Amino acid sequence: MATTKPRLILIDDDPIITDTLHFTLSNDFEVYAAESRQQAKSLLRQLDAPPQLALVDLGLPPTPHSPEEGFKLVSELLAHAPSMKIFVLSGQNNDANARHALALGATEFIAKPCAVERLRELLKNALQLQDAECHAESTRTGCPLVGNSLAMQSLRTQIQQFADLPYPVLIEGESGCGKELVAHCLHNLSARKDGLLLSLNCAAISPSLAESLLFGHARGAFTGAVGTNAGYFEEADEGTLFLDEIGELPLDIQVKLLRVLENGEYQRVGETQTRICRARIIAATNRDLREEVRAGRFRHDLYHRLNIFAIKVPPLREMDEDRFALLEHFRAFYSREIKRPPFELEPQARRLWETYPFPGNVRELRNIVIRLSAKYAGATVNVDQLKAELDPVADDVIPGGGALVNDPQAMMEFAQKHLQTETVIHLDQLLRQWEKSYIEAALRLTHGNLSQAARMLGVNRTTLYGRMQTSETEVR
Repeated sequence: MATTKPRLILIDDDPIITDTLHFTLSNDFEVYAAESRQQAKSLLRQLDAPPQLALVDLGLPPTPHSPEEGFKLVSELLAHAPSMKIFVLSGQNNDANARHALALGATEFIAKPCAVERLRELLKNALQLQDAECHAESTRTGCPLVGNSLAMQSLRTQIQQFADLPYPVLIEGESGCGKELVAHCLHNLSARKDGLLLSLNCAAISPSLAESLLFGHARGAFTGAVGTNAGYFEEADEGTLFLDEIGELPLDIQVKLLRVLENGEYQRVGETQTRICRARIIAATNRDLREEVRAGRFRHDLYHRLNIFAIKVPPLREMDEDRFALLEHFRAFYSREIKRPPFELEPQARRLWETYPFPGNVRELRNIVIRLSAKYAGATVNVDQLKAELDPVADDVIPGGGALVNDPQAMMEFAQKHLQTETVIHLDQLLRQWEKSYIEAALRLTHGNLSQAARMLGVNRTTLYGRMQTSETEVR
C-alpha cells in the first residue's frame, strides 16, 4: 500500500538549487518549489493542506541582496501553518541574520552550501519532532497552560469564565504567544468538548475559495465543483469552529460571516436552502482589529459581534517567571523525545534568560530549547552559547544587551565607563538616540505594526506616533 510522502516547500530564486534539491529530495518528500515570497503564498493557497516542512532562502526577489523578503516569508509561513518546520537555507549567513530568522520562528539556519544528506537528516528529524508535538496536542485535555504569573492566572480565569458560554470569543495576541492553545482550552472546558474542534487559518485560504470552504458548495456551483461539499460551519456541527487570523478574511466574506453570527443562518454556494450553524465560533488575530476597522479593512459590525468576549493572550515578556516554567516544560518534553539527557543553564545564562524579551514569544522559546537540547544534551550551557541562539535586536539597542536596562547597578557602571571615555556627554542627544533605537527595534520586531510596537514600549499609539514625528523633524 502506497504511503503519502510528507510535503516540503522550497523557496529559492536560484533554479540550479531548486532543481537539484527537487531531484535529490523527491524520493523522501513531495516537493513544491517557488522562486519568490508572492509565488510561495500563491502556491500555498492552491494546496489542500500546507506542507509540513519548508526550505527558505533569505535573499529573494525583488531584493535578493537583502534578507528582508526572507524574514517576511518566515513570518507568513508560520501564520499560514503554525506547526510548519522552517529551515532557512541561505548564503546570507552572518550571525545577525541567522539569529533573527530563528527568533521569527525558523527551526534551524543552514548556511549554503549544505550537503544534501545532512539536509535530509535534519528534515526527517524535524518531522519526528513535529509528529511528537501533534500527538501531544491531540491527547491534550482540559487547560494545560504552563505558568503561574499574574498574567497567566488572569488568562486562565478568563478561559474558565468564557468556556461554556454559547457566544463568540475573540482571542488577541502577538504571533507565537499561543492563541490556538487558548482556543483548545475554551473547547476542552466546554460542554462541546465531545464534539469536533475544527480550525481554519483564514490567512491560508484563497479569497476565491473562502466562501466555499466556510459554507460549502453545491455540485456545479463553479468551475471545478464536481460534487457537493459541506463547509466548515456544517462539519463543525455542534462543536467549535476556530477561525485563526480572522483579520485576513475578505470584506465580502465578512458580510456572510456576520449573518451567521447574528442569526445562525448560511447557504452553501450555489444553493438557496438556508442552513443553521450550531457551532460555537472562536476567532483569533495578531492584528489590532480596531485599527483595521478604522482603516476600512475590517467591518465594524463584525468586530463588535466577535468581540462579545475578548481574551488578550499576554506576550512572554509580560509573564515574569513563567519563562522558566516553560523552559522546564519544553526541556523535559524534547529531551524525552530525542532520548538524551537535558541541558542546564549556568547562573549567568539564567540571568540572560530572565531578561531576554523573546520577541517571538513561546514559539521562539520552544525552538531555542529544541536547539539547546540537540547541541548541549547533558551539558551546562554558558551565557555565550545561549546568546548565540537569541535575536541580536536586543543587543543592538544599547551596548551590553537587554540585561543592562533591567539592572540599575549595571546601568550605572556602564554610564560611569562612558563618562570616563568622553570629554562631554550631550545628555539630551543621548536620550533621544536611545529612544529612537528602542522605537526602531520595536517596529522591526513587530514588522512595522505601530499598535503592537506601542504596546511593546508601554506607551499609547498616539504617543509613539508623536515621538516618531518629532524624531523625523529633528533629523530634517
